[in-house]
Amino acid sequence: MAGISNGPDYLRKVLPHGFESFELTCWAQVGDVDLAEYASQVLDVLGDAAIVSSLGIYGNPLQDEKTAADWAVVIRACKLFGAKVVCGFAGAIEDSPVDENIPRFAEVFGPLAKLASDEGVKIAFENCDMGGTWERPRWNIAHCPRAWDLMFDAVPGATIGLEWEPCHQMYSLIDPIPQLRKYVGRVYHIHGKDATVCHDILRDHGTRSGLTYVYHRTPGFGDSNWCDIITILRQGGYRGSIDIEGWHDPVYRDDLEMTGQVRALEYLKACRGGPYVANP
Repeated sequence: MAGISNGPDYLRKVLPHGFESFELTCWAQVGDVDLAEYASQVLDVLGDAAIVSSLGIYGNPLQDEKTAADWAVVIRACKLFGAKVVCGFAGAIEDSPVDENIPRFAEVFGPLAKLASDEGVKIAFENCDMGGTWERPRWNIAHCPRAWDLMFDAVPGATIGLEWEPCHQMYSLIDPIPQLRKYVGRVYHIHGKDATVCHDILRDHGTRSGLTYVYHRTPGFGDSNWCDIITILRQGGYRGSIDIEGWHDPVYRDDLEMTGQVRALEYLKACRGGPYVANP
């Protein structure tokens, strides 16, 4: 993943490591970036070596009108980058339970889904809880299957779906594999981020001790078998990207950040079967 503020320079530095796709993110709002000029710079750097898989906007569109408006800006900008997916948070009215958020969600994302459909773009919500709960969500109601079902019912059609990763579900002690099998048809983008569940801490202290019982991990260092994940994605017809979300691993961070990300890249390439080999 690369941010809008530093995209071209960052991409130029990491591209030689063999990365094949990038999600470009602008956090909560687009700001004063000229997206047409930015797209030109990015595509010039990437050339034929990699693609822009998606654009990301991670604010709270249910409470922040500017973020909601910028969702439309980013959806329209996809064609500049050759991207087909916009990823982000669904937002949250933070003093109301998730189910009471659904009318506001439909009010905001009904028109955005129509715009995305007209533009040939999918909307993918990250499955991160941002520290919220069902009763008091924070930034993002799209953090559990019960919420997804309500959201999909509220905005019909196939335009809205998930930016899925196993990490956030494992943090809720959900087994991600059967979940992925069930929702694979709604997965439009994958974050390459894993987790390690500390079962000994859970056994001795439970979930309310203040001790960390789940660590976010870079793929290849966590509990998930990404061969299984990629198999389910392929069997489900997924043809998108897995973009590594770094900057979370407790070990491969700081001076070891790119060491971990490049190892994750090599691991994920091996899990998909290695280099393509044509049949004789």
